[in-house]
Amino acid sequence: MSCRCPIFQACVIIGGDSAPQRSARELNQFLRRPNIKYYVNWRNEKQSILGQIRNMLITPQQDTLNKIVILNPKGGCGKSTLVTNLAACYAQRGTTPAVMDYDPQASTMAWLERRPDELPAIHGIAAYKRTMQATRSWQLRVPNETETVLIDSPASIDHDILRELTRDSTSILVPVLPSAMDIHSASRCIADLLLVAKVDRRDRKLAVVANRTRKNTNSLAKLMRFLDSLGIPIIAVIRDTQNFVLSAEQGIGVCEMQPSRVQPDVEQIEKIVSWLDDWPQRRRKSTSSTASHKQLSAGHSIVRRAHFGSA
Repeated sequence: MSCRCPIFQACVIIGGDSAPQRSARELNQFLRRPNIKYYVNWRNEKQSILGQIRNMLITPQQDTLNKIVILNPKGGCGKSTLVTNLAACYAQRGTTPAVMDYDPQASTMAWLERRPDELPAIHGIAAYKRTMQATRSWQLRVPNETETVLIDSPASIDHDILRELTRDSTSILVPVLPSAMDIHSASRCIADLLLVAKVDRRDRKLAVVANRTRKNTNSLAKLMRFLDSLGIPIIAVIRDTQNFVLSAEQGIGVCEMQPSRVQPDVEQIEKIVSWLDDWPQRRRKSTSSTASHKQLSAGHSIVRRAHFGSA
């Protein structure tokens, strides 16, 4: 049996028994039972699994968790490629990121299966799977030490799922391809984010990544004009190259390939990471801007009322 969601990475299928209890004391009693059978993470020992379970008992603080959503309802725009390469880049830093795959195609989970054991670990959560043996919140828990969660969204999501995925997010990335159909799809996606998911431009957490581009082409020029007209930052322009295809086949990121071969690609991924890392500053600026806007509006209202009363 193979499954990447946290509860099944650690333990479960115990005859007809249910999933482990929530408290550490009950969990320890549960794990001592002789008939338990483990389906453990592909490269962790039992002790490390137990520690991982105990860490999952503690929910990470939402104000310190970097929740990054990669979103575009159109399939084939490079969401999974962007998620896996960003995850590999974060893993290289020494902290274990988590990837949450909501796409039933499971491209991100398949990439994790191919990932070599000797490379930095990445925590995988198969969010597209549902189980009757655990609550949804338990299934989607991340290790307490995780600082960054990357969400690979599915195609053709409805408004309810859109709101759920973007809730509490620190950053939202929309990858866009240089074609008329993709530009049209991206415009609808961004409109839904602003109008349906109520993403405020002043929050500065929405950005666009131009994907699979070729220099000096009419399609790229048209894409850049469109993106510029939106007033949303374009934080990277990723070229159309086989490096991303080759890295995906090996379960690695371009940042883990031979540097001389992938330098232009790594530079663009690092630009994205640099923008993502700036989320606390963007949040503070957004809060300050919102407060100033409210004060200004209140001041105008007082002036209008005073003028009206003196007339």
